[in-house]
Amino acid sequence: MSATLVVCGGIVALVALVVLRGVVLSRSRGHVLCRLRDGVSGWKNGVARYADGELHWIPFLSLRFRPRHAIARRGLRVSARRREGELWAVDCGTVSLAMSEDALTGFLAWLESAPPGAHLDLT
Repeated sequence: MSATLVVCGGIVALVALVVLRGVVLSRSRGHVLCRLRDGVSGWKNGVARYADGELHWIPFLSLRFRPRHAIARRGLRVSARRREGELWAVDCGTVSLAMSEDALTGFLAWLESAPPGAHLDLT
């Protein structure tokens, strides 16, 4: 009985940590709720933050605080924009991002505020 109790307590603690991580990420300054689809699977929930000319996407259901995807602003183009229920989805090369209308406005402003020549592919 005590082994079962320990296992159940461990599971409850792990679930509590994952929920706490999600709350901390969603409430952190500079983070916006954002869903990501990388073409292979469906939409994944997470948060996005802007850092050093990149959009970092961090999934909710993970134990790591490091970003799973880092999308560089240089050369990034929005090829399509559409409504996905309550969210707006944008296609950016190999990934699609879905976010609120306010977050989309911030994302597009971030893209447009790139330094001159940042959208040129010079490689």
